[in-house]
Amino acid sequence: MVSDTRLYGASIAFASGLYSLWSASTGTRMSAGAWAMLLLGLIVVVHGAALLTGYADRLGGASGLLMIGYVVLMLANQALLAGGMLGADAMGPGSGMGGGMGGGMGGSQMTAAVGWDAGMVALALLMLASGLIMSRGSNMDATDGL
Repeated sequence: MVSDTRLYGASIAFASGLYSLWSASTGTRMSAGAWAMLLLGLIVVVHGAALLTGYADRLGGASGLLMIGYVVLMLANQALLAGGMLGADAMGPGSGMGGGMGGGMGGSQMTAAVGWDAGMVALALLMLASGLIMSRGSNMDATDGL
């Protein structure tokens, strides 16, 4: 039987990973940030699936640390997008005028620096909580809940 902690971690991984994949695929072109989120989304979804299998026993406490690492990468990507260091018009929703209007401003200064994607940040914070929960306990398979 899969523990509540692993079910929670897997559900957060699926939500975050699928949102990353969707977000990366909705832009007008693939920028470095979009490729990073696409790759990270794939890795997070695979990790979520692994949490539902016996392979999670092999990962042990490293699983929580991996989730925390994903959070760092997700937030770093968001910070780079917000600072205009990555191609913002390729990141789809939450990427300001470039994603919302299909790149209608053509990469002008208005689309160079966009705000943080609130959905991505919220999912990253949930993933951080999940990673901390998963890494705090020595027995991730205990079924006594969170």
